[in-house]
Amino acid sequence: MSIQERQEEIIEEFAMFGDWMYKYEYIISLGKELPLIEESKKLDENLIKGCQSRVWLDAQLKDNHIHFTADSDAIITKGIISLMIRVLDDLSPSEIINSDLYFIDRIGLKEHLSPTRSNGLVSMIKQMKMYALAYQTKINNG
Repeated sequence: MSIQERQEEIIEEFAMFGDWMYKYEYIISLGKELPLIEESKKLDENLIKGCQSRVWLDAQLKDNHIHFTADSDAIITKGIISLMIRVLDDLSPSEIINSDLYFIDRIGLKEHLSPTRSNGLVSMIKQMKMYALAYQTKINNG
């Protein structure tokens, strides 16, 4: 499934909920389904800087595609990182680097987050793209 198709699917899902309370509940439920990061990967070096909550993110390159795992100590944040993984997981580094994550604005996520959570979301995206950039460099340098 393309990055565009993944985003469109999320936009459709969020369109089913009229009220943001239901959307928050949905985000929380997505977080509960998140495949968790291994305990051994819950290291300070895997913490996303700029998040108010503790969010661990790990990325592994397999067959030139990046696979993300994550966890958070906050339920909303866990749901947000699960959305990001849903969109960016199992893509090539260049697809992640060049991705236009328009679904965030289309579902109204950023405007319904507190300023600290919104900053955390930006930090999540930045970290995921940094992993992609590092892996792309590794691929290019053989």
